[in-house]
Amino acid sequence: MESSLTLATAFQDAEYIIGGHGSRKIKVLQEAFMHVDGELASDHYGNGAVIDSFQQQMADVLGKEAAVFFPSGTMAQQIALRIWCDHQGLKRVAYHPLAHLEIHEEDGLKELHQIETILLADKDRLIRLEDVQGLDQEIACLLLELPQREIGGQLPSYEELETISAYCRERGIKLHLDGARLFEITPYYQKTPAEICSLFDSVYISFYKGIGGIAGAILAGDTDVMEESKVWKRRHGGDLIGLYPYILSSQYYYNERIGKMQLYYEQAQELAALLNACHGIRTLPEVPVSNMFHVHIALAASEVEPLLVQMTQHYGIGITSYLNKTSGNSCAFELSMGDRYEHIPQDKLRAALTWLNEEMQKQSI
Repeated sequence: MESSLTLATAFQDAEYIIGGHGSRKIKVLQEAFMHVDGELASDHYGNGAVIDSFQQQMADVLGKEAAVFFPSGTMAQQIALRIWCDHQGLKRVAYHPLAHLEIHEEDGLKELHQIETILLADKDRLIRLEDVQGLDQEIACLLLELPQREIGGQLPSYEELETISAYCRERGIKLHLDGARLFEITPYYQKTPAEICSLFDSVYISFYKGIGGIAGAILAGDTDVMEESKVWKRRHGGDLIGLYPYILSSQYYYNERIGKMQLYYEQAQELAALLNACHGIRTLPEVPVSNMFHVHIALAASEVEPLLVQMTQHYGIGITSYLNKTSGNSCAFELSMGDRYEHIPQDKLRAALTWLNEEMQKQSI
């Protein structure tokens, strides 16, 4: 008998959920504050020991002269690009067609800063050196997102990254890194965050993705550029009277999870291999290059949803709360490995995916 449960409800009620660190409940903040001295002074409008020490810690980690804490990456990146455009005297930047600034920010860069954008490469592949070389207009800055989330978290080779960086520097083009998931790609590149960031003039990192804090971002670069970013941060309303809940949770979860990035990466590869063994299922990339990847299923969402609901009910395994329609009669979703995965009984997970494989085979008969 077919269940009346929605996929989202079944996922929420699952005994085991495959991806992420856990639900974003108030306990995330409570845990971060558990061992904090209650007499510790808050930061005050962007100043104070709490924010200064964390900014310096992140500047050191990223190998940059200075770093500034922002309440959001949206704010940080628009400001970085505005500064580079002002320095270059040219309000034009380039990035991937599926960059966060292009598809998730309601044209903030264009509406707030009147910056023109050039979309490089086809939307289903990475930016390559030849795309940058083929620019027929001057740009102030090139933004690269590592990994490129909307196409499964793909990455260029490190050698290509180096050649793009060298090309930009030779021609005076500033290079900015959307490193929302920077820490998650270090196992694949076998490079430190500072080594990767050395190829870029400025870098943004997030603290609520692989790190799992409640919110917050860092923008890092040369001292003079970071001082300018503080002015723009104030103009954007980013200097709250106190950012300490975001700072302390970011610092706590950074310290807790930075040493687990190799584990998350290996878990992603392990799970992707299990999923690719299922009929009609493939992952993008086939072998993940970070802790995240996309899962593509060669059936319509309306056909897949009841199967995933049944799998959750029978085996207690929740794999996704949603399905996005893709081209043709197919659907997809995203997975990111975190603390939850290691607590899933492997025999139960394999039994669930064996069942899913059998059901997918029946659907194709």
